[in-house]
Amino acid sequence: MTTTAQAQGKTAAGAAVDRHSGRWWALVVLAVAQLMVVLDATVVNIALPTAQHDLGFSDSGRQWVVTGYALAFGSLLLLGGRLSDLVGRKRMFLIGLVGFALASALGGAANGIEMLIVARVLQGMFGAVLAPAALSLLSITFTDPAERGKAFGIFGAISGAGGAVGLLLGGVLTEYASWRWCLYVNLVFAVAGVIGGMLKLRDEPVPHRDPLDWPGVITAVGGLVALVYGLGNASSDGWSDPRTYGFIALGVVLLAVFVVIERRVAHPLLPLRVVTDRNRGGAYAAVGIAGIGMFGVFLFLTYYLTGVLHFSPIQSGLAFLPMLGGVMISATTIGSLLTPRIGPRPLVPIGALIGAAGMVYLTRIGLDSGYVTGVLPGLIITGLGMGLIFAPTQNAATSGVQHHDAGVASAMVNTAQQIGGSIGTALLSSVAASAATGYLAGRIPSAQTAALAQMHSYHTVFWWSAGFFVLCAVIAALSFRSGPLAVDPDAEPVLAH
Repeated sequence: MTTTAQAQGKTAAGAAVDRHSGRWWALVVLAVAQLMVVLDATVVNIALPTAQHDLGFSDSGRQWVVTGYALAFGSLLLLGGRLSDLVGRKRMFLIGLVGFALASALGGAANGIEMLIVARVLQGMFGAVLAPAALSLLSITFTDPAERGKAFGIFGAISGAGGAVGLLLGGVLTEYASWRWCLYVNLVFAVAGVIGGMLKLRDEPVPHRDPLDWPGVITAVGGLVALVYGLGNASSDGWSDPRTYGFIALGVVLLAVFVVIERRVAHPLLPLRVVTDRNRGGAYAAVGIAGIGMFGVFLFLTYYLTGVLHFSPIQSGLAFLPMLGGVMISATTIGSLLTPRIGPRPLVPIGALIGAAGMVYLTRIGLDSGYVTGVLPGLIITGLGMGLIFAPTQNAATSGVQHHDAGVASAMVNTAQQIGGSIGTALLSSVAASAATGYLAGRIPSAQTAALAQMHSYHTVFWWSAGFFVLCAVIAALSFRSGPLAVDPDAEPVLAH
């Protein structure tokens, strides 16, 4: 019996060593895939004016190039996450990578607006498969708290800084190659990801496949489509348009029906235990609210750099690099080292308040401000804050969850960020327009007055963004539990190396 026990112990130990070998290379593979998905949200936006001129489509078509991706990505994330749990995370990760690459190739070869929109919708669909698969693979690969903190620090830094990388990459490719390469470049990421994924990623076998919750799928997808579409209309047509408030109301109703269904079915698409846990619920709320504030940086500061400081697309992309540096520094040092020891509760509120301070600093910029004194300090401060938000929240969002729920728990992170970004685009665009209109009321029209009205709209947006970061700090302080995050309940023993 002793011999048998020893043999079983050696077998288990060998399995643990085998399972965790190559895990840092797995992180590289997952980080590359995450970067591809995150930067695609901004890299294509930089290329759109050139693509519009080349293909000759209208402004409404241009809007659908953005909206088509957002609708498909935002609405299918929960389904993509649950498929990862039911079919296999590695399998869905590779399917997502290959599909995203083929859709990107289709978009790069587009000969008209219809083909480009179809490609963007397909990108969103496969991105909704890829993103939760990547995060859930990360969650089950790194189960030791200290290593998990480091891994999520790197992954969170990429999630927070990917938009800035997209601005730079889009500017470089559009100016020196072609707008088409803003889509073709995904083939490079995908090839590297597929090869690395096949060699380095490990997944657990799926013990049993529960039936898919089709009523939940229909109401979740329908509700998220209606919500994202309504918010997209708000940014272009205003809040009083029937297509805005009608679709938003429909989305809210369908999502309420979805919650009722999930409470009653035997195998829900989104088990409510995933979101009702204080740490995970707090993480989703913090990511969503921070996503609203983050768009105040990317969208309106880009307007300022190009419209007031007359930066080229490449210069605008380079201008955001210091913020990327701030995200990387705080996420991979303070965030990764302290999260395993003290948990997210002190870190996320502090990061959100730092982000708010950065936005308040940006309210000082004017028509005669320079980049170095007017913009740079605010970008660095905001980046440091964002790094402390994204690394601990992504860790918390998947901590303590059983592995058969890891995919859908990961999907909720991306869903919260996507919805937050949609709300941020719509709400802050509306706030900016109202602020500019209010400033012009009663003043003599002139070029100087119009420029000052524009600056007033930017200042107003930055104040609102600061307010959302403060709200994120309050929500995080109230919702997160004190102390380290819960240990992975399904983890194999992690051996010392």
